[in-house]
Amino acid sequence: MKAALTPRENLQWQAALTGMTAASLPSSIDSALAKVGLFGYEDSPCYTLSAGQQRRVGLARLFIGRRQLWILDEPFTAIDKQGVTELESWIERFVADGGAVILTTHHELNMNCPVHNVRLGGQ
Repeated sequence: MKAALTPRENLQWQAALTGMTAASLPSSIDSALAKVGLFGYEDSPCYTLSAGQQRRVGLARLFIGRRQLWILDEPFTAIDKQGVTELESWIERFVADGGAVILTTHHELNMNCPVHNVRLGGQ
């Protein structure tokens, strides 16, 4: 995420990298931002957003374009309790629809989908 860009601009940049067409972009970006709770912040520079909102900008990238694999590094950091519950449900739905998720976390997972824990460093 580029702090000087707005959430919308960050997602437009990400979409361009994945080859999305301009015709499908605006509604997909608006939908992704609304899904992660950033409706009304789409044109605010990201440096003005809270840490949790900035994290949500990054998570909104999951909802533009179609992917088979999500790789998430500490996705629960700076996310409030309601956001954690939402993120867990997004992961559950993605896995139920045939997707795969690789994530690192210190968060205790509370999900109803196949989870394979790999603990490193004897922890």
